[in-house]
Amino acid sequence: MTQCSAFWLLGSPCRETMPRPRKRLPGAAGPDEGPAGKRTQTKNPGEASAKVENSSPQKTSASKNCAKNLSSYWLMKSEPESRLAKGVDVKFSIEDLKAQPKQTACWDGVRNYQARNFLRAMKLEEEAFFYHSNCKEPGIAGLMKIVKEAYPDHTQFEKNNPHYDPSSKEDNPKWSMVDVQFVRMMKRFISLAELKTHHQAHKATGGPLKNMVLFTRQRLSIQPVTQEEFDFILSLEEEEPS
Repeated sequence: MTQCSAFWLLGSPCRETMPRPRKRLPGAAGPDEGPAGKRTQTKNPGEASAKVENSSPQKTSASKNCAKNLSSYWLMKSEPESRLAKGVDVKFSIEDLKAQPKQTACWDGVRNYQARNFLRAMKLEEEAFFYHSNCKEPGIAGLMKIVKEAYPDHTQFEKNNPHYDPSSKEDNPKWSMVDVQFVRMMKRFISLAELKTHHQAHKATGGPLKNMVLFTRQRLSIQPVTQEEFDFILSLEEEEPS
């Protein structure tokens, strides 16, 4: 993949070989990522936007184990609506991903240790839900897959990038990103509100979404999804919205 040129907050992808439009800075963080991760105001309490959150290194070993033990499915958040961060529009929707050359982009800007470790745990061809965050109606818009495993996030070394990290060294980079490729749109948009309704019901009945990270670790912009959760969410495509 060629060097990404656009950046987007929230840990959204940066597009490949595109002219540097004012889109989301590679790896710009989303609403729930802390100052180091470009945390911004979250319009929908309890749901964080894509890439950059703040977390401490102490949590990394636990998150590595969590990633290994959960499954090969993921949920990754990005902002689909325009928002300027240091003069850069961090908007990046699933439609934007679909419009990229080869429908591929790098997912940069993550500045949370746990989210970074999840990125590093991703394997080729694993699938992820593309989640629209920090917008009027957050939720799952489509599917993408991992087409390049974790490698150093170049935005950490770019002084003019909102996600520049002067403490990260090129011979020992702190932050990683992956490349993702559009797979398909969901047959219908699965909203956060709908998922939350199922989550609340499943907590009482022991259903598939009872422990979904989207509700137990709401601010993470990169989240593991179990096989059971993944299959259940796909089954919702065939049903009328609840």
